[in-house]
Amino acid sequence: MRLRVEFTTEPFDLDRVPPHAEAARDALQGAALDAVDVGPFGNTAEGARAAVLDAVRQVLSASLEAGATRVSLQVSVVGEDGSAEGAP
Repeated sequence: MRLRVEFTTEPFDLDRVPPHAEAARDALQGAALDAVDVGPFGNTAEGARAAVLDAVRQVLSASLEAGATRVSLQVSVVGEDGSAEGAP
């Protein structure tokens, strides 16, 4: 099973990258994922089920410890080609 996680950390800071966002980025980049896209307003990662679930745990732990007050995330099952499972 392949999963895709999309998440944001708050609070936002438009003047600089907050420490909680840096911690989340570092957690993602150190994970065994197939694809990672880190952006200013959202992040995505994709990979095998175990790798994504482990990365989610690491992101939550690291970002909350670094001062995040909210982490919003969505996890989706995706096909081998990256499309959403069950999509036509």
